Amino acid sequence: MARTLPLLLVMTALLALSSPAAAQRIAFVNTKYILEQMPEYGAAQKELDRLSKQWQEEIDERHQQIKRLRDAYNAEAILLTEEMKRSRLEEIEEREREARDLQKKRFGPNGDLFKKRQELIQPIQDRVYNAIKEVAGTSYIAVFDIGGQSSNLLFASEKYDKSDSVLRKLGIRPGKDGAGGRDDEEFGRDPEEDSAPGKDGGTTPPPSPRGGGGQDIKQPR
Repeated sequence: MARTLPLLLVMTALLALSSPAAAQRIAFVNTKYILEQMPEYGAAQKELDRLSKQWQEEIDERHQQIKRLRDAYNAEAILLTEEMKRSRLEEIEEREREARDLQKKRFGPNGDLFKKRQELIQPIQDRVYNAIKEVAGTSYIAVFDIGGQSSNLLFASEKYDKSDSVLRKLGIRPGKDGAGGRDDEEFGRDPEEDSAPGKDGGTTPPPSPRGGGGQDIKQPR
């Protein structure tokens, strides 16, 4: 995620605040779920897949050419002079260097695919990051992301999940095909308000964004 995502967005040191009420103002989002709901993210991923396939085919063709040259050399070596052998081997080695350079240029740490991903994905991640700050920054002192490759959460109650709020802030109706989600939730609303005592003196749990009363988050190995 851009900047600190999928790390903690608001420093957990704030949890040391003395107020018990403040310490409960913790939420989490699932950035993987949020991005999957964004059409522009899907379009960007398709473009990256197209370019990756195109560039890989280009590299594969280079290797096929090298294989044909080497097979021809092996078949004809007995008929070649030492000078001809040396010339043919030098050509094969040059082609192999070119293939390695192309592989690095396309798929290296700072190669074409990396740069294209930055160009297409970075702006989308920035939008999500800013929406999270707007949704959570007014009422919550800490927000975790459970959609990354790793998470330190062992359990997360669904009523603290602000992923759908972030989607609405981005102008996207939550849920598959625009269905589902907590559409009546106010941005920045305290989860405690959703569990306010009812007429019978009990509490009414809020509806879950995607079903279930909680998520067990396995500790990554």
